[in-house]
Amino acid sequence: MNPVHGTWEPRPAARWEDAFLSGNGRHGVLVFGDPDDERVVVTHQTLVRPNGGEHARPPELAAELPALQDRLLAGDLTAAEDFTDGRPLQWVQPFHPAFQLRLRSAAPPPAPHDVRRTVDFTTGEITARRAGRSGEVFVSRADDVIVHRVTAPDLHVFLDHRLPGAPADLAVGHGAVRTPEGALLTLRARYPGSERGYTGVTLAVVTGGSTELALPGVRITGASSVLLLTRVRRHTGDLDIAAERRALAALPHSYDTLLARHLALHRTAYTRVTLDLHADPAERALPGSELLKRPDSPALLERLFAAGRYHLLSSSGLNPPRLTGLWTGDWDTAWSGAFTHDANLNLQTASATAAALPEVTAALAGLIHRHRDDWRENARAVFGARGIVAPAHSDGESGLSYHFSREYPLHLWTAGADWLLKPLLDHDEAYGVRDPRTTAALAEAARFYEDFLTRTDAGGRLVVVPSYSPENRPVNGSWGALDAAMDLSAARHALRAAADHRPGPDADRWRALADRLPPHRINADGALAEWARPGLDDRYDHRHLSHLYGVWPLDEITPYDTPRLAAAAHRALALRGAENDSAHGHLHHALIAARLLDGPRVGDALAAVLDGDYFHASLMSAHYPHRHVYNADAAHTLPAVLIEALIHSTPERLVLLPAVPAALPAGELRGVRTRFGARADLVWGPRGLRAVLRPTRTVRVDVRTPDGEARTLDLVAGAEHVLTAGTWHLPPPMEGTPWHHTHGSGSPRP
Repeated sequence: MNPVHGTWEPRPAARWEDAFLSGNGRHGVLVFGDPDDERVVVTHQTLVRPNGGEHARPPELAAELPALQDRLLAGDLTAAEDFTDGRPLQWVQPFHPAFQLRLRSAAPPPAPHDVRRTVDFTTGEITARRAGRSGEVFVSRADDVIVHRVTAPDLHVFLDHRLPGAPADLAVGHGAVRTPEGALLTLRARYPGSERGYTGVTLAVVTGGSTELALPGVRITGASSVLLLTRVRRHTGDLDIAAERRALAALPHSYDTLLARHLALHRTAYTRVTLDLHADPAERALPGSELLKRPDSPALLERLFAAGRYHLLSSSGLNPPRLTGLWTGDWDTAWSGAFTHDANLNLQTASATAAALPEVTAALAGLIHRHRDDWRENARAVFGARGIVAPAHSDGESGLSYHFSREYPLHLWTAGADWLLKPLLDHDEAYGVRDPRTTAALAEAARFYEDFLTRTDAGGRLVVVPSYSPENRPVNGSWGALDAAMDLSAARHALRAAADHRPGPDADRWRALADRLPPHRINADGALAEWARPGLDDRYDHRHLSHLYGVWPLDEITPYDTPRLAAAAHRALALRGAENDSAHGHLHHALIAARLLDGPRVGDALAAVLDGDYFHASLMSAHYPHRHVYNADAAHTLPAVLIEALIHSTPERLVLLPAVPAALPAGELRGVRTRFGARADLVWGPRGLRAVLRPTRTVRVDVRTPDGEARTLDLVAGAEHVLTAGTWHLPPPMEGTPWHHTHGSGSPRP
């Protein structure tokens, strides 16, 4: 029996967090699944509430930068606390839901135990059935429309803006008119004190029966079926409703036709990669809420892997996923529901290349390239430099860096562009292409470092000053410091990657600059130091692992090429606490552990999340244990962790079963993409390992197997190659101190 590619529940959702999800990267829905009183919360990637952030600019601090650098180099470790224009902390514009589509049946509901709601990951369809009544919803990737078919004959349909946290002074207008198809419903909302707003438009296509206005909606009686087509537009001023109605009316008025057009894109993407852990069929048949009570079940990992890829795909289109993916049922989204670039977005998109979801990479690339003008302004205003500097937070409209404070001097962070560009490089390696936009962005990152990296120490080494390790600080210093390990790794990588992409005099100059950066430092505990600058002491109990950026996502530090640094990185990982048990901290830990060949540590990190009650019945996750704060980090990152534990690749290397936790003794992973241009299928178990490689280009790679064997493999484009290994045992962890979870009461940051 194959793994179940979907989930189900025997009752409607009581909370929006448990509502099933569908989306196309632009529109999203949260479906409660009650055929008698259905609620479908509608979201859209562009919906952010004006809060002044639309006018905010980066601080003009470039003229003051040399003085700050002088003070930091002279030993004033608190100097960066004054490097500000005095503004208070300002969040980016917060993400919010649009409205809920309400469908109330006129007939009394039957017994509640008759309900069954499901979501099919292969199609994106959410269904709810009870006693002959049913509703089916999906969000079309082909036609960018929410499609909802209902079979209940008597319905009251209306659009309702009343969701938790909605502003009391939100200006709302409703419209309902009869049309040849049935009816057109509109909801117009204007933000308080702003000319900006959004409009929802639903065309009801009614087959049979009668339709009458019942403001703010319509009442449908005796229909054999009802097809609802919904779109949302964010705009300034008024929207041309007639044009929106014509666009919806021009679509096929057939659920099956619209679904077939959607499946050509969605199903094709979703089915590229599958994970089968040979789980018990009885456990695979359980509803998600029951399966979540079995954290040791392979069936749970199968389903969360499938759900994670489904939700990641569904939330990626116009933009990559936000902190909440594409979904929220509440206007008060934690941390503004932003794109958070100093760990969260990066972790959520970690599987894009290996899990064969170029749609996710394309969405990330779209966000990056729309904001490059703003990134240039950040470099100019704060650092007086050419090139680009990415902000730590974005609302999708602006890429300007204006969210910072004394405790979180995010305007000092210079590594963001490299981290955001890394998945684009991975994609190009996997598919054997070079996107000229990526090459141009890398060149701009290199130009920034040319202008910024001008200060040296007494030995002539360059110093990254100021330097920031998100979101930590030295024990004996302030947040703005010198030579953060992440900044060093990012600068080296950006300069060398830019040089690789643009040979010539610029490349020679960029490589020479990279070579002048200081090496990583190993501290008195034998751990890779978070700040390479001597005298800055590590603060170990923190949710972020910024200093191990050279291990993951980069390949700067590996057990094969830099064993001494890898051992120090492993020691640093072992000493790292979990601070407030943020889900992203646990899974970031697991990704780094996998690169360091530590399967038990990967297993511990996964167990912390699976045992910690982080997942809702929707299989979307929370930021903290006990389902506290709706957040997509765990849901979207978990597939990356499982893939990294089973297979890792670089353009020159393939590592098979590098860090398999004990919870994965056997299984099949099919369809993953390697960075040397091959699709890979992997089957493993007590009898051994079998890997099938299907290369798209001719290449030589270094292969590592779990028995410690290393071999050179020549792959030929189009020729299938099979690798086998005999009986194997889970490899022991690297030397290091066991990781102990620490628990905290919360954090002001994601």
